[in-house]
Amino acid sequence: MQIKDSVAFVTGANRGLGLAFAQALIAGGARKVYAAARTPDSLQMPGVVAVRLDVTSPADIAAAAALCGDVTLLVNNAGIMDAQGGLLLQPGSPEAVTREFQTNVLGPLQLSQAFAPILARNGGGAVLNVLSVLSWVSMPNAATYSVSKAAAWSLTNGLRHELRGQGTQVTGLHVGYIDTDMARGVEGAKTPPAEVVRQALLGVEAEWPEVLADEISRQVRAGLSAEQAAYF
Repeated sequence: MQIKDSVAFVTGANRGLGLAFAQALIAGGARKVYAAARTPDSLQMPGVVAVRLDVTSPADIAAAAALCGDVTLLVNNAGIMDAQGGLLLQPGSPEAVTREFQTNVLGPLQLSQAFAPILARNGGGAVLNVLSVLSWVSMPNAATYSVSKAAAWSLTNGLRHELRGQGTQVTGLHVGYIDTDMARGVEGAKTPPAEVVRQALLGVEAEWPEVLADEISRQVRAGLSAEQAAYF
């Protein structure tokens, strides 16, 4: 699909990568961009339609789908890394996994369910799911988050199969550290949000099933089939 003249719905659009998506879509000629956030007042970007949305709220999701019946591109960007998460065996990890699953897995699932009929009516369109290199590997300081992103990768693959029949393409975006608030305390190379978005939208237009937006994602993806696989 083409970004020009598309109608996009972006979750978590008030900051970080979601804000970069909204900006790039406007610049790329999208006819309309719905910018969704828990607090619409936090959306200060001109040219977008602010939508109240907590991705863990079925009522909010239903209301958004009823309001935004012209969408052709769904960007499932909203995600969390729970502050109480990290090690799998530490106290509180089950609760952290539950919260991360609600946002990182069930949110995109329920949004995809709600918007699939809309995309079908509007010619098929596309779904873009923001994943992570941690979909494939686990790190001790983000193990619970990795569990949720591995599930989100599997969800993305499943949606791709189920939506193919109605002509809806599904693209998964994998990336390591992005220079946003979520990675503020992380040392090392970080990719600017605008660059991640640029590659993601190019991938949507090219109908790629996956976009690997940085070198670490490409290296890990290539290492999955190695004799000593990357996830070991």
